[in-house]
Amino acid sequence: MKKVSILIPCYNEEASLPAMYVALKELMDTHPDYAWEVVMVNDGSHDRTIDVIKQLRRADERICYIDLSRNFGKENAMLAGFDYVTGDCMVIMDADLQHPPHLIPDMLKIWEDGYEDVYAKRITRGKESWARKKFTLLYYKLLQKTTRVEILENVGDFRLLDRKCIDALKQLRETQRYTKGMYCWVGFKKHEILFEQGDRVAGESSFNFLRLMNLAIDGVTSFTTAPLRLSTILGLIMSLVAFLYMIYVLVTTLIWDDPVQGYPTLMTVILFLGGVQLLSLGIIGEYLGRIFHETKGRPVYFIEEKEGV
Repeated sequence: MKKVSILIPCYNEEASLPAMYVALKELMDTHPDYAWEVVMVNDGSHDRTIDVIKQLRRADERICYIDLSRNFGKENAMLAGFDYVTGDCMVIMDADLQHPPHLIPDMLKIWEDGYEDVYAKRITRGKESWARKKFTLLYYKLLQKTTRVEILENVGDFRLLDRKCIDALKQLRETQRYTKGMYCWVGFKKHEILFEQGDRVAGESSFNFLRLMNLAIDGVTSFTTAPLRLSTILGLIMSLVAFLYMIYVLVTTLIWDDPVQGYPTLMTVILFLGGVQLLSLGIIGEYLGRIFHETKGRPVYFIEEKEGV
């Protein structure tokens, strides 16, 4: 009998977990041809999430949990799950039921046909603001044009991974993680499945605009050096323009005896070039910061308590 693991990273999901368990129990009970395990990773929640998970564990031994020592972030919490799931395949999903459990049997059928990464692509994005949807689509287009690895648009963490993919992802131990890009980087046979993303059943999302922006920066700096190349090209263009402008000023002064423009022109040029230099330093700083964190060689996470894994 093949074993299916379901990985659920949890952060302040006390209100969502009971409804999630009801949906998963129905799924597991109606598909006894598979052995099931549900690995919930508590990522340093501040509410009663871990207490609810322990109650579910006492009621159903298919529920396993990993309680991290603090909040390490969703990407690192998922790595903890990768390290401990024991299934022949693994389904990653959120705890808020935005990822519908009833889609899992369809994923399993595609997996049985020989595909190793069955990813769910959103048809709609649920109740998201217009600005967030537009920024998200713009971000994916930017990432597609600047990376050598194809980053799938409108595809998140909701997917089924074969044991081959799980073992490959376990070997990627960087601390500054962008797992959505890693899924594509490791390769393997992929298949798309479409779904309508639901709304949260309870609670509020912990991903505000600032955290999403940080995730976007991590995605760009993890899989492309295009920003560094852009700053180089921008520097060359500015140098060329400055040289041509210098020739222009020299010629107009010596031949036509035109007076050199004064304070406004000088301040405009200084401020513009200063802005370009600060932008370039900021881009370099982002990459240096990643090098700084990676060279420490610290563990990606620490576990406070675990059971069932």
